[in-house]
Amino acid sequence: MRKLKLISLLLLSVSVNAFAFPEAPVNDLNFRPSLIFKNLQTDTYDFEGIVKLNNCSGSLIKLEGQSNDAMAIVMTNGHCVPRGLFGGFLKPGEVWSNKAVNRRMKIFKDAETLFNITATKIIYATMTDTDMALYELDETYNEIMKRTGVTALSLSSQRPVAGTNIEIISGYWERGYSCAIDGFVYSLLEADWTFTDSIRYTKGCDTIGGTSGSPIIATATREVIAINNTSNVSGERCTMNNPCEVDSAGNYFVQKGLRYGQQTYDVYSCLTAQKELSLEVPGCNLPK
Repeated sequence: MRKLKLISLLLLSVSVNAFAFPEAPVNDLNFRPSLIFKNLQTDTYDFEGIVKLNNCSGSLIKLEGQSNDAMAIVMTNGHCVPRGLFGGFLKPGEVWSNKAVNRRMKIFKDAETLFNITATKIIYATMTDTDMALYELDETYNEIMKRTGVTALSLSSQRPVAGTNIEIISGYWERGYSCAIDGFVYSLLEADWTFTDSIRYTKGCDTIGGTSGSPIIATATREVIAINNTSNVSGERCTMNNPCEVDSAGNYFVQKGLRYGQQTYDVYSCLTAQKELSLEVPGCNLPK
């Protein structure tokens, strides 16, 4: 037991220096930090619908107007999707759609109660312009509700607004953060990747490695309005784990410790009448 506690403390000490874009410190779906660290902020957050991956966080999301008999969807970051047998990130310009997978996850009913779920398809994944992946599960929303009692979070079709109070709830770390949307970034450059119209947070959402893919939830409505994805670790300019901001005039801005998320409302521009995602829909704004 003493050895386990020592290892856990070491992992925590590593994690506080590992921000959102890097991989989580432990690649383990059964990692339960809330059972080890009693100071995690769980009591004030609603964990229903939050998802734990082995290396990231996610959420069970439901599209506006989508049937409860539709196959359920989990949203996380594109950089949380292993590109190959040994991991790695999707390349700039790379888009995956309708790719068969078999990935185990866990879903929260509350901060202490989790159930197993399984994804069988990547509906969509990219790290270009945004950083998003949509997994299709092997159960419908109704089936999940009957088995677990979990209701999905609604994915908003509206563009977020600056000043909105938000919560970022991590299934991996089993904790939450509270802050607000500080503003929007024309282009966010990180190594080879470019994200557009990114969200910058105010102080309070001090996300760390493993919080990748956590939903950004509007506090007032509990709608998912975006997705957490990266942060500047050391103040470097435009390098891996050190994204830099670029405005429309080409001016650069860098500040150590700033955290960012990506917008998700463009999903709605790519839906068919049956609420299924298709990159062939006229006016679809997602990268193809």
